[in-house]
Amino acid sequence: MLTFALLMGLGAAYLARGWAVDRFASPTTDNGVPVVVASVQIPFGKKVEISDLKVATMPKSMVPSGAYEEVGEIEEFVAMTTIYPGEVILRDKVAAFSGGSALSAVISSNKRAVTVRVNDVIGVAGFLMPGNRVDVVSAIPMGNRRYESRTLLENVKVLAVDQTASPEKDKPVIVRAVTLELTSDEAEELIKATQEGVVQLALRNPLDDSMRPEPVKEEVAAAQPAPKPKPRGVVATSSRVTVIRGTEVSTSKVSM
Repeated sequence: MLTFALLMGLGAAYLARGWAVDRFASPTTDNGVPVVVASVQIPFGKKVEISDLKVATMPKSMVPSGAYEEVGEIEEFVAMTTIYPGEVILRDKVAAFSGGSALSAVISSNKRAVTVRVNDVIGVAGFLMPGNRVDVVSAIPMGNRRYESRTLLENVKVLAVDQTASPEKDKPVIVRAVTLELTSDEAEELIKATQEGVVQLALRNPLDDSMRPEPVKEEVAAAQPAPKPKPRGVVATSSRVTVIRGTEVSTSKVSM
């Protein structure tokens, strides 16, 4: 009985070792290659940790371009979008994180994050969420209760609402500030507009990327100088003068 129990223990240890190798090593096999996938849901803007990832085996023909093979390659990266459990981690879905806030890592190249103070109206009644696209409309007072309004910016990405950068919410929430992703020139225009008047955010359909056509500038012909008046010709006139000398009377013409 003792010998039988020992053999059974050795067999169980051998089977457990094989299971552990298959579970954690995930070696390359003839039928597939290792691919890093999410083991849990990773929210937008969150730093990726090793516990959020696992290695799965996929047929080489089905591995998408830009996939990672080792967990250590993306440790401490930041999720550029919400990544769901079992989803393959691609290079355009994570970004390197070099310190500071996680939001700074998700800002696109040559872009800036600018925060605008809003109320329940400007914030589209709380329906704004990170990842939405908006238009920025400015209204400048012209006096006598008159305003001049124009669409200042179009198709602008919302990076965060208040201090929330994750789009995972399903109910309207009144916010006090909205952070937008802008270029340097757009940031200058927006800040100037907030000082001159008020701004309003207009929520766009996520599938609508249309832009308003630029106004056509009418070419105004250069004003031609008025022609100089022609000099008026001098019209010679004549008058008759009567000269009386004693009894003699004479008449002569005099040019004027």
